[in-house]
Order: sequence, then C-alpha cells, then structure tokens
Amino acid sequence: MGLSSRFRKKTKPRLPDGVRVYAIGDVHGRADLLQSLLTVIDVDLARSAPERAIQVFLGDYVDRGPDSRGVLDLLIERSKTHETVCLKGNHEIFLLEVLKDPARLQEWRHYGGLLTLVSYGITPTMNPSAEQQVELIEGLQRALPPEHLAFLQQLPSSFTCGDFFFVHAGVKPGVPLERQKDEDLLWIREEFLASEERFGKYIVHGHTPVSAPDIRPNRINIDTGAYATGNLTLLTIQGDSLLAI
Repeated sequence: MGLSSRFRKKTKPRLPDGVRVYAIGDVHGRADLLQSLLTVIDVDLARSAPERAIQVFLGDYVDRGPDSRGVLDLLIERSKTHETVCLKGNHEIFLLEVLKDPARLQEWRHYGGLLTLVSYGITPTMNPSAEQQVELIEGLQRALPPEHLAFLQQLPSSFTCGDFFFVHAGVKPGVPLERQKDEDLLWIREEFLASEERFGKYIVHGHTPVSAPDIRPNRINIDTGAYATGNLTLLTIQGDSLLAI
C-alpha cells in the first residue's frame, strides 16, 4: 500500500537522507508473524542496501498471543546484530507491575496475561486464590530470564527520526512532544485519535487495532490486531516514501 499520495508534497514528512526505517506494530505474542517480517526486512536490506537502517518496534510484545517468550527472544537477538529501537507498550509496563504486585494478576488476565505465563512454562488456574497468585508470579520471576527482565526495564517510550515520531499509543494534543508523559504515550486513545493537530512531527503508532493501516495527515496507525487477525504490519520509510505491507 503506497502512502505517499496521501500527503501534499509540501507537507510530506521526511527521513534524513540515506536512512531507511522499518516499523512494526503490536506483536502480542505472535513470534511466528514477527519472524516472517524479519525475513522480509532482511531480503529488503540486501536489495536496497541503505546507508543506515533502523528497525523500530512499537511495543506490546507480550500477552494475548501464544508465544510472548519467543517474541522477546527474537527482539533481543535482533538487537545484537541490527540497529533496533524497541519501544515500551502498556502491556510491558503491566507485566513489570505484576512482577512487583501479584495481586494484579486477576486484572492482568483481562489483558491476555495468562498466555504470557503459559509461554514461560507456567500453567495458571482460571480463578487462582490470593496464595496461588503469589505462587504463579513467583514462578514467573524464576522462569523469566534475566536478559528478558533487563530488556523490559530499559525500553524507551518514544523515538524520533527526521520528521517522524514513533510511539506506542499516541500523544496528548496541545502538549509539546518533549513534554509528553508516559501515561499518554502508552495508553491514550480517543483524544489523540480524534485530533487533527499536526503535533510537530508525523506520528507512527499502534495500540488501537484497525483492520488496515489507518493513514491520516498527522499520523499512521499500524496496529492491525496481529494476535487475532494473523496480520502483522510492517511500515517501510525512506525519504518521504512510505510503504505498508
């Protein structure tokens, strides 16, 4: 899907010359789909040979899908051989909070957290008691590789390159990008989605599932509900050209 035609030439956002960015939306435990897109990126890198290639992942790696552990393994390994930016999503924050407070396990269930437990070899009951909740989270603490915990703890909230601002959920209208709060960057929906503000940068985000990339003059949403639809979107940007598959 070519996106460049959606912008008038004088307003088209651009990356610095020689830079190619690959952005991937919410993965949610679909390691299989992520691996497929990483292969697509590798083929494109070999063909296009950009001066600098940056792979940006928009957060929400865990929960809902079957293989959260596999997703983190792939991202960690990818970061060792390629320039990557892995942003935090609200689901990563929730996982870290559950690790500190097992009482939030029941709330985590509604975010698809039980599938994350299963991916680490832990079998939860449907309605665990308070004591069982503690046992489950203690089991996760033991099963979670130190490399995974360190990865989750160091995720940035946003990334800027050229005229583009990459973030998980969006930004709060009326607030300069440098003054945005994590609560909005990770959780915002309606106020941001309804806004026609230009924000100072073109916003690339996920968080709110759409059936196809949602292209607006001020933003693009590339969360296509991978865990449920089997469609994980890759957005490729170079210069002022955007291509989503």
